[in-house]
Amino acid sequence: MRALATLRIALRALLRNKMRTVLTMLGIIIGVAAVIAMVGIGNGAKSQIESQIASLGENVILVFSGNVTRGGVRSGWGGAGTLSIDDAGAIQREVPGVVSISPEVRSGAQVAAGNQNWSTQILGESPEYFDLRKWPIVEGADFSEQDVRSAGKVAVVGKTIVQQLYNGENAIGQIVRIKNVPFVIVGVLLAKGLSVQGQDQDDLIIIPYTSAMKRVQGVTMLRTINVQMAKPSLLNPGEQQIVELLRQRHRIVAGHDDDFTVRNQQEIADMATAQSKTMTLLLGAIAGVSLVVGGIGIMNIMLVSVTERTREIGIRMSVGARGRDILLQFLIEAVTLSAIGGLIGIGLGVATSQLLAARMHWPTLTSLSSVVVAFVFSAAIGIFFGFYPARKASQLDPIEALRYE
Repeated sequence: MRALATLRIALRALLRNKMRTVLTMLGIIIGVAAVIAMVGIGNGAKSQIESQIASLGENVILVFSGNVTRGGVRSGWGGAGTLSIDDAGAIQREVPGVVSISPEVRSGAQVAAGNQNWSTQILGESPEYFDLRKWPIVEGADFSEQDVRSAGKVAVVGKTIVQQLYNGENAIGQIVRIKNVPFVIVGVLLAKGLSVQGQDQDDLIIIPYTSAMKRVQGVTMLRTINVQMAKPSLLNPGEQQIVELLRQRHRIVAGHDDDFTVRNQQEIADMATAQSKTMTLLLGAIAGVSLVVGGIGIMNIMLVSVTERTREIGIRMSVGARGRDILLQFLIEAVTLSAIGGLIGIGLGVATSQLLAARMHWPTLTSLSSVVVAFVFSAAIGIFFGFYPARKASQLDPIEALRYE
């Protein structure tokens, strides 16, 4: 029996009971749709986290102060001011491959402009910070090295500050008071929107780090040093060299803990995406259970079909159909059920992902690989769960089958 003829017979058999066929496919449809939608949500969250990490800039190493144990109490990243401006200068001079560096001082403050006030984040940085973070200025310009040397009262602000303090109007040249110290706004940053944690990235004011230390916070130590390397291959060697340099500068003897923490961009990305990867696998596994349930449904219906068509199988065998022809016929029916269900499920899953992205504002990313894997898995389910009923049909005794009522 030719394969094409077998396919036509299988399709006619499925169309004889349209409602039963649709209900049987429903398990596969829901399973494939759930897999694609859940994996899309997980991939979307992972992609958003990766884009946030990428916003740190390219080939970035972050040096955090802290990680100190005193009197049995251990402080974490940024928990103690242990980094100095001299440390930043030493890293730039002595670590090969350093392209740019930005000492960082971070704090929160209530700021005011005219009769408006707003609580925001204050960052003290160097002029290299904007290139290091690849954060362009859309209005005005950044501050200069001269502003850093003189602890100039100049500031670059995010879009949220412009909106909250100046009603979205031109802020260049305006005065913003930070802890009663007047700063002139010289630039406005490109809007970045919310971070993965829901924090407004545009709600900040960036001033020279010397101004932050002397005029705003009154401190002498840094909390973070941002270091940019020339290329990705220098991240790990650069991190090790920074650790060795700072241990030497801070006179940390062998066997004692560092009073700083060094992380490169890839390590931060791995830590940030580890949870989303686990969640994606968990969501995919849960959704995959419904595919297995759908496969069991196919097996159940195919067994019923074999029982109902026992006499028909006997007639086919009596006129020359071989066991493998019967096997192929029922196997094609099972695979057709799962394949059509898989195609419908793909469309439903993609549509569900788009709907969630539009209505719920959840980040979703439907990849071609997840679509292909879901479809291949659905077809494999049809083969796996359809083989037993097909084999049972092919092994029927023709004489007994003809006598079956």
